[in-house]
Amino acid sequence: MQILKGKTAIITGAGKGLGRAMALALAAEGVNLGLVARTVADLERVAGEAKGQNPDITVALASADVAIYAEVQSAVGELVGKLEKVDILVNNAGILKVGGFLELPVTEWEEVFRVNVLGNYYVIHEVLPFILEQGRGDIINVASTAGLKGSARMSAYGASKAAVINLTESLMQEVRKSNIRVTTVNPSTIATEMTINANFTDGNAEKVLQPEDLASLVVNNLKLPQRAFVKEVGLWSTNP
Repeated sequence: MQILKGKTAIITGAGKGLGRAMALALAAEGVNLGLVARTVADLERVAGEAKGQNPDITVALASADVAIYAEVQSAVGELVGKLEKVDILVNNAGILKVGGFLELPVTEWEEVFRVNVLGNYYVIHEVLPFILEQGRGDIINVASTAGLKGSARMSAYGASKAAVINLTESLMQEVRKSNIRVTTVNPSTIATEMTINANFTDGNAEKVLQPEDLASLVVNNLKLPQRAFVKEVGLWSTNP
């Protein structure tokens, strides 16, 4: 198993929910963090929690909307300048819009794809050269079980996550010979602010997946020997 202490991870959507949980789990392992989200106050709160958990790590922050390429370029440049390297990239930023084909406004349908698909692509495009230069690293893209099959009123979110699954597979095939491990994570409903607000779950911690569950999966995946990686994994609640 690999030791993660001293490695550096960039996490998008790091201000709350899944991103926050993964940041704190990696901080506990001694991983230095580059946190990206739109809201500075959220980033500062998570940074404080991470440093409180492990004062020895370095935490850098960059506010950006991943749907805007120029902001991604600026954020990645700023983070790499402070952290000096990137060993792990976790693409987690995403939004959810629910509605029928004729109900959901075109602008909102397009927004889902800009954040969930183009956001993934932009961040990978800017971070990948640094990982390639190092000669090894990990990229984890958070997709969804919603991307595995269509559902009524979920065309925007489901199709965007299907695109992320395909994008991730393509990237994996392209860079694995460069010692870069690329993993697709497909969680079912996890109790976050996003899913609770959408009435997908009541968040019952006894029955429904929690952000910490995904974070534990990600950490254990990263600890695998360099010769091995999980290409795609689904995470489900046992009995919701």
